[in-house]
Amino acid sequence: MSSSPKIVVLKTREILYTLILLFLVILLIVCLFLMFAPKKADSGQPQSVTSAATYIPGIYTAPVTLGKDTMNMEVTVDASEIRAIRLVNLSEAITASYPLVSPSLEKIAAQILETQSLDGISCPAENRYTAQLLLSAISEALATAAV
Repeated sequence: MSSSPKIVVLKTREILYTLILLFLVILLIVCLFLMFAPKKADSGQPQSVTSAATYIPGIYTAPVTLGKDTMNMEVTVDASEIRAIRLVNLSEAITASYPLVSPSLEKIAAQILETQSLDGISCPAENRYTAQLLLSAISEALATAAV
């Protein structure tokens, strides 16, 4: 019985294609892992203000940008409650361009002043985005005022 050596010939093209395929599979696995990995909570966002909040008394503002125009959300608080919420620097151009801003703020402010909380604020579907913009500005101002 004689054994004859077997010679395997690999072409450079086949090796290159195999390496590229291996690289793409590894890249796909890494992308899937990053996409489905649990996300950490973002600590930079303001927390929800509850009715048991205590504040540093004063008037606090937060900017609200609509298109190219900027106005300020002004929130007045005393040590234990929210006293007033209003928009400052509200020009006629903003009122004409964004007619839902004032009615939305009136509804939101009434609910917040009644409940002294940002939790459970309801707004109509047609004012959804305007209300979210206003609520985020109010939340930002209250986060500044919170002790």
